[in-house]
Amino acid sequence: MTPEERATRVGQSMFAADVASRDTLGMEMVSVEPGRAVMRMAVQARHLNGHQICHGGFIFTLADSTFAFACNSHNKNAVAAGCSIEFLKPAHAGDVLTCEGVEQVLQGRHGICDMKVTNQKGEVVAMFRGKSAVIPGQVFPEEEAP
Repeated sequence: MTPEERATRVGQSMFAADVASRDTLGMEMVSVEPGRAVMRMAVQARHLNGHQICHGGFIFTLADSTFAFACNSHNKNAVAAGCSIEFLKPAHAGDVLTCEGVEQVLQGRHGICDMKVTNQKGEVVAMFRGKSAVIPGQVFPEEEAP
């Protein structure tokens, strides 16, 4: 299996089981490649806070979900060990947010991924950095290389 095929299968397996991202928040998995993932979410009325802008928690969740797909793309279970987000521009109802996550480094059990959330105009809404930790197991069963 090629790294690209592995990443695609990881994405399909995780998204099929990800009720929170898929069903609750209405996210779409656009692509998963080795060390990279892209997800999308249309901002709906249910995502708005008291200021009538997208609640930061939903933007965070889009970035965090993208982070999960990017850092698990090698089919080694990985979880968040820490993260931070900077909100740079509000998102409004009707906006389509796209988050691209790119693995910056993977050393031993730890990795660093950067996520950029943009709106349909290409404007940066938020930047998220996550630190991952590999834990035992795989997303889908696969023979490990010797």
